[in-house]
Amino acid sequence: MSSHKRSTKCFALLSEALFAGDQASSLDWASTSSDSSSGLDPRDFSAFFSEIWMLANSNHVIMRAFPALPRLLGEGVTDSAEWIGRAVSREQSRIAHALSFLSPICKALQETGDVIVIKSLDHWPDLGNDLDLYTNADASDVVAVMRKRFDARPDARSWGDRLANKWNFVVPGLPELVEVHVARLGQTGEQIAITDSLVANSTLEQFGGYTFRVPAPEDRIIVSTLQRMYRHFYIRLCDVVDNAKLVDSGAIDYAHLMSLAQSAGLWSGLASYLVIVSGYVQSYRGESLPLPSLVTNAARFGNELVRFKRNFLRVPIFPQATSLYAAEWRRLLLNGEIRNTLRLSLLPGLATAAAVELKLTGSDKGIW
Repeated sequence: MSSHKRSTKCFALLSEALFAGDQASSLDWASTSSDSSSGLDPRDFSAFFSEIWMLANSNHVIMRAFPALPRLLGEGVTDSAEWIGRAVSREQSRIAHALSFLSPICKALQETGDVIVIKSLDHWPDLGNDLDLYTNADASDVVAVMRKRFDARPDARSWGDRLANKWNFVVPGLPELVEVHVARLGQTGEQIAITDSLVANSTLEQFGGYTFRVPAPEDRIIVSTLQRMYRHFYIRLCDVVDNAKLVDSGAIDYAHLMSLAQSAGLWSGLASYLVIVSGYVQSYRGESLPLPSLVTNAARFGNELVRFKRNFLRVPIFPQATSLYAAEWRRLLLNGEIRNTLRLSLLPGLATAAAVELKLTGSDKGIW
């Protein structure tokens, strides 16, 4: 079996575990044909262990997907429950260790300004592979606190990091990087209007016995949209789970969300993002998310154009993603945000340089 075909099957298995719910309990994994879209031959399952773990880890869904795997795989797959139990236990330990660092870091940085944990805790009970924070403090104060209080050192900053006004810190004893976005959001730091909402509407919530300030549902979706539709152009399974849970909860004020996204030039991208999520969920649980028409009517494309490739769900760049970039650029210009428009104008050149660097050296870290 080819590597891509094996990855596709494992990705489908994780999706079944996350979205199919009780509907997946009737699947007979032991007898499902190896040529089906999601079935795995249990005789070959040992070869899939590392692939499943790698995909679940990179998509931040170990804690949410793995508990359902033994039921999906059935008794025909020997030792799966024991292996899955060990993987979950290791992940629980990693997350607990990360939170024990994140809590004092947030408390220390709060002495210099507001601190919001963005993205990382959206995946709870999973956790991202780095710890993302937003603050309106001065960058010099952030660096000073991280150095003096935690003996942290700033990681090398790419051109993209400098434009986005963010710092990555290496903290002794903490495997994860701490990524701090200072006063700006977006790949080139072009988004400043939405940061007021991020701070003003944030709430205190508990995670693993610690209390953190996190974004409101609408701001969570905005930040996720920026990351997935305007920066990376791929969607992780955790993003699908996170946003589907928000939509299903009924906690989203769509009028406020639309107003906020429109002011930033992100509404068409956000609507497309939610429709993609809805379409992917529907393919496994049989029904779409309860999205209002103001969202579905604004979407430029949906799940039909998204494909699994290189571990994630890939968003088409031409012409779909480029048209979203153009809409954001026009809105910033119409808002009179000249400097932010100029920042965003650097994105195509930056992306091109990163692509060339990746092809020549195998890494785009110095650029992107």
